Amino acid sequence: MRSISDLKTKQIVSNIRKIREFRNYTQDYLAAKLLISQNAYSKIELGYSSVTLNRLIEITEILEVELSDLICLDGEEIIMLNLSGKKLKQGSTL
Repeated sequence: MRSISDLKTKQIVSNIRKIREFRNYTQDYLAAKLLISQNAYSKIELGYSSVTLNRLIEITEILEVELSDLICLDGEEIIMLNLSGKKLKQGSTL
């Protein structure tokens, strides 16, 4: 049986992937911004690597989303907020 933290991690990395794809960013682009290899970034999205809070903050800054949205909402909900005109991050929209 999966733990709640495993399910939450899966949701967070899924949200990262969905938002990255929505923005038409490649894994290579995010990896370069994070100063890591594409392979290392891919492991983050697949949930094979644990992600520190600092790394999550870096990712939210690149994707221009609030950390709380990334953690609490589903990827589609975050995208729908953008499509409805609501800002994803204070001072910025997709």
